[in-house]
Amino acid sequence: MIAPSILSADWTNMQEEFKKLNQGQADYIHIDVMDGNFVPNISFGPSLIKQLRKLTKIPFDLHLMIMKPENYIEEFKKAGADIITIHPSATLHLDRTISLIKDLGMKAGIAINPGENIDSIKYILKKLDLVLIMSVNPGFGGQKFIDYSLDKIRDLKELIKEKNSKALIEVDGGIKLDNAKEVIEAGADILVSGSGIFGENTLENIRKFKEIN
Repeated sequence: MIAPSILSADWTNMQEEFKKLNQGQADYIHIDVMDGNFVPNISFGPSLIKQLRKLTKIPFDLHLMIMKPENYIEEFKKAGADIITIHPSATLHLDRTISLIKDLGMKAGIAINPGENIDSIKYILKKLDLVLIMSVNPGFGGQKFIDYSLDKIRDLKELIKEKNSKALIEVDGGIKLDNAKEVIEAGADILVSGSGIFGENTLENIRKFKEIN
């Protein structure tokens, strides 16, 4: 599955960008929410996401790179979120926050940064709908894929089997058409790509991503 990251979209013409995403039948739309605290960048909040929700029926996949995400879960639900992924280090009570997301009828995920160990989520894994492997350091687009992420994806795939979890593996960071196949072969279910999709050939790029086996 492919989840275009709108951080790389043309924000001066979002109606046209979403038209392409709809025509290309993207599986999810990946939205990075940053607070300038957890990561050194600021993006957008619930009010803007609510406006974008009017442009498509494609599920919104929100990656919250914010401190204390539990304080904003209901707002993002009202704005139109379908999936919310949080970072374990950003919340004091991880299990409670995951439960809140699911109790509100959304899918819940946990993001693992490049230097973090996947073993830290093994006890909560059966409760998750997805695990997001960050293959770059979070906060900025356009970074190069970190090669050891492939080993982490393979290890996570084995852990999911061991724990009999149904969680999907999503991978975000530096994914292009020339490295997508090896990421899929390592065990990824969902690929997030921004600069690898948006541009002059957005529709064609979505098609090419979806054709990779």
